[in-house]
Amino acid sequence: MTLLLIAIFGALGCVVRFVSEYVVRRHHPTLRPWATVAANTVGSALAGWAAYRLIGNGDLHLHEIVITGFCGGLTTFSSAMAIPALLQREHHVGYSVALVVTTPLLCGAAFAIGMGLAH
Repeated sequence: MTLLLIAIFGALGCVVRFVSEYVVRRHHPTLRPWATVAANTVGSALAGWAAYRLIGNGDLHLHEIVITGFCGGLTTFSSAMAIPALLQREHHVGYSVALVVTTPLLCGAAFAIGMGLAH
């Protein structure tokens, strides 16, 4: 049952990321991946919150469903690395480097903030 819930919540996270990308690009057409950065940051913050708040509660699988399922579907390392490569090919080297450097820092900070908020 846990595996099924992880799959369902992972799919939900993917849909949330896709819809956010669609909405941002529809209202702000740009090559810059603002929705991907936002999804990775929000997902990292939620994972930090869940790591602190949900581990050790009565349901042993709830943190797996939230962190591995929803947050895993919402965040995406492949997009975080593929988009800079595509930007570089389009001669947007500055944006590409900025994403490669700032995404891990931003997500790490968001995870720590999420844990702090749960505390």
